[in-house]
Parts: sequence; C-alpha cells; structure tokens
Amino acid sequence: MRSPVKIGQAPVRAFFLTVALIIFAAPGTGWTQGVVKTKHGDWQVRCEKPPGAAKEQCALLQSVAAEDRPNINLIVIILKTADGKNRLLRVIAPLGILLPSGLGLKIDDVDIGHAGFVRCLPTGCVAEVVMEDKLLDQLKNGKSAVFIIFQTPEEGIGIPLNLAGFGDAFAELP
Repeated sequence: MRSPVKIGQAPVRAFFLTVALIIFAAPGTGWTQGVVKTKHGDWQVRCEKPPGAAKEQCALLQSVAAEDRPNINLIVIILKTADGKNRLLRVIAPLGILLPSGLGLKIDDVDIGHAGFVRCLPTGCVAEVVMEDKLLDQLKNGKSAVFIIFQTPEEGIGIPLNLAGFGDAFAELP
C-alpha cells in the first residue's frame, strides 16, 4: 500500500475525506448512510447527493468485525474522487487502537503493507491510501483480505474481509 495521503499536504483530498466521512459514516454510530444501490457479496454500493453537489457520490462499503471480538469492527470504504483521477481506500477503525502501528493489510495471506492513520473523529480513526492499479487488481482477484489493527504493540487483531463481489461492485462506481 502506498503511504497515506497527509491531510495538511493535500487540502483537496482533505475535503473529499471530510465529505465522504460525513456522507458515509453517521456521527457517533459507525453505521453508514446513503442509499444502497446494489449489493455484490458483502459489498454495498451506496450513493448520496450531498447538499450543493452537482451529482450523486457513490462508494463501496463493507462493515466487518473481528471474529473473536465482535465489538471490534471496521468500515471499509472505496471510492473515486470527484475529479475521477484517484481511487481511495479508506478504513475507519474503532477509537482506542494504537495509532503508531498503523493499519496492516494482507490479501490471500500475502502481506500488502501498512497505512498510517490520518485522523481520528468521533466515529473512529481513519487510514487512507490512494489505490494504485496493483492494489486494485489484488482486491479484484483476491478471495479474502485481513486488516490488522493493534491495541498494544504486541497484540495485532486480524479482521477478515470477504472480497467476493468486489470487482463487480467497483465496476458500478461512477
């Protein structure tokens, strides 16, 4: 995974981050908003037209919980920026995690890398990467992914993500 986009260095991306979090994560609940347009496996394509926006904005979402700790969950959001030039992978992790360790990702048991957390909000802490073609292909062709968060430096918690239907869902993003 590529290094996370730094909010202070990219005001336009910061705007998109804020808009997506407002649109796709209800304050205080962690549940997503927007209208579910379609479902592909565990992936939902959700869309909403923010006030003042010229067109509807859509994202792929999947909410997952750790198998052995159902109170530890993630919201995985994948979207294209409004200018259509970038694809973003954004993960909202619960408050109380160890931020310096970042967010790890494995796809089909292959270590993909780590992303740093860029900000914490009342809904959780956000990690974000710009998705390059290689990562997009790995998600499309993979069977499963595991996101790894840490509560202590020694205690990684793997949270499984089903990739079935990802390719079809991604193809629907405007």
